[in-house]
Amino acid sequence: MNLNRARLGLFAIAFAVAGNGMVSTAAHANEFSFTATNSTSTAITVILVSENKSDWGYFDIGSGIKPGSTVDLVWDQSTNGESCAQWVKATFADGSESEPAQFDFCESGLELDF
Repeated sequence: MNLNRARLGLFAIAFAVAGNGMVSTAAHANEFSFTATNSTSTAITVILVSENKSDWGYFDIGSGIKPGSTVDLVWDQSTNGESCAQWVKATFADGSESEPAQFDFCESGLELDF
């Protein structure tokens, strides 16, 4: 994952789910979205993504995701051409991190639960 492009093209928080017809196998559509739920008792401060578990980019989640909250996130166009298979982990307000897990972001209606 090109970290500079990922950082420059930060992911936007969306409040409406974009179209569900995501069937691309090699690239993310312009409005591809998924939901992220914080099921812990600690705020999520960063969501990190990587194709290779070595180079991590991040979503701009503003001031974070509060415990018990669910947000809709949209891939930025700068990630077009990236693989659908991405590793994801969360960083929490207490400094801890979740274990990385791999997801297919081309999957329609993808829901991540941290």
